[in-house]
Amino acid sequence: MTDNEFQMRLIRKTLSRGGEYADIFTEQREQTSLVLEDGKLEKVVTGTEKGAGVRLIYKGRTSYAFSNDLSEKALLEAASETSKAAEENSPDNRGINLEVRRPSVNLDVKLLPGDVALDRKIALTRKADETSRKFDQRIKQVTVIYRDFMQKVRIAASDGVLAEDDRVYTTAVVQVIAVQDGIIQSGTEQIGGFAGFEIFEDNDIEELSLRAARRAVMMLSAKKTRGGRMPVVISSRAGGTMIHEAIGHGLEADLAQQGLSVFSGKIGARVASPLITVIDDSTLPGKRGSFRFDDEGTPSQRTVLVENGILRGYLYDKLSSVKDHAISTGNGRRESYRHRPIPRMTNTFIAKGSMSPDDILSSLDNGILVEKMGGGQVNTVTGDFVFDVQEGYLIEKGKKGEPVKGATLTGNGPSVLESIDMVADDLGFSIGTCGKDAQGIPVSDAMPTVRIPEIVVGGAYD
Repeated sequence: MTDNEFQMRLIRKTLSRGGEYADIFTEQREQTSLVLEDGKLEKVVTGTEKGAGVRLIYKGRTSYAFSNDLSEKALLEAASETSKAAEENSPDNRGINLEVRRPSVNLDVKLLPGDVALDRKIALTRKADETSRKFDQRIKQVTVIYRDFMQKVRIAASDGVLAEDDRVYTTAVVQVIAVQDGIIQSGTEQIGGFAGFEIFEDNDIEELSLRAARRAVMMLSAKKTRGGRMPVVISSRAGGTMIHEAIGHGLEADLAQQGLSVFSGKIGARVASPLITVIDDSTLPGKRGSFRFDDEGTPSQRTVLVENGILRGYLYDKLSSVKDHAISTGNGRRESYRHRPIPRMTNTFIAKGSMSPDDILSSLDNGILVEKMGGGQVNTVTGDFVFDVQEGYLIEKGKKGEPVKGATLTGNGPSVLESIDMVADDLGFSIGTCGKDAQGIPVSDAMPTVRIPEIVVGGAYD
């Protein structure tokens, strides 16, 4: 029996009691994780993992089983258990003919992490550690994290889809802590993407380390922010954390359909300034949220979510698209074979505008310039958010002034997006691992430099 024949047998077994749709997700993953702390290699994890997940959709509900045993017996048992969610005991007798799908984009990797010796990866972390420590004697702690994983996936589905994808993600994080007179400040920098070890040819690990060290030391002498309502310029260097949280999650179809999004039922309505266009694009070369196929076998694509301020659509997987009589946008993603797919962002960003960043900055006599965002929280139902500012500066007569610390940005996503009145022609990406429903998946997000005429800045004196 060929692999395709066995996949079809599993699908038929899953549909043996009825159901609208079934798929088989098979995964093999090779990974390396290193943690260097205070010059000592604290953690080394390498290994290979494999498994498969079997899914049935019956009357809009999902039944899911998984196994790390890829034997015929184990997978047929998983399919049998999954099939029991169908209550009608009416076999699906449709003919299933799997057809290989071709990707819409080719994502090249030059140097597979698996072809790089472990010693070379360890040496990279040590170089980052040494570079940060040499920068200033006030630096007391450095943590360097290196991770890579190579993931081979295969998706076979009852709608005839047969798709395969080889994904390679490599990341490095440098975290620095500086101390002076009882004051503690930190700086963090990271790089990563759909790339192999060649990512360190285009991104110098020493420069990454220096940026983290400079920020930690600089913030030791920064003044506390004076809080209140004021204009804010968010630089493209800050990355797209705000767009990810303030609007991205709210445009995932499952949340919108459950009424858990401030954007529920608003397709065709104005939700942002006419200057704002929001795009999710999993086809971008080298970006951390990119792939050839999503985890349901839908080819990667570019989806315009908000066009000139008007909401055009949501991010769909197959299940949520059926509920809205729509088509999957290729956003069905899962952390691993242990998880069912759900609608998730990929590379999400505000499109470039037409102004120069310098002109936007010079338009304000005072305010706050944000050059690095920290963590944040958002209530997707109301759109209310709060974000930490990791690196910020006073704006003084149209110029970048003294650094400030302790700032937060508090506002409402739709309101802030509607108020943006200047958008620059630059674009800066940040990366992360996005959590939702106890699943973490690689993403990136980006914004150009924008001006917000007024937002609540939390600080020392609100």
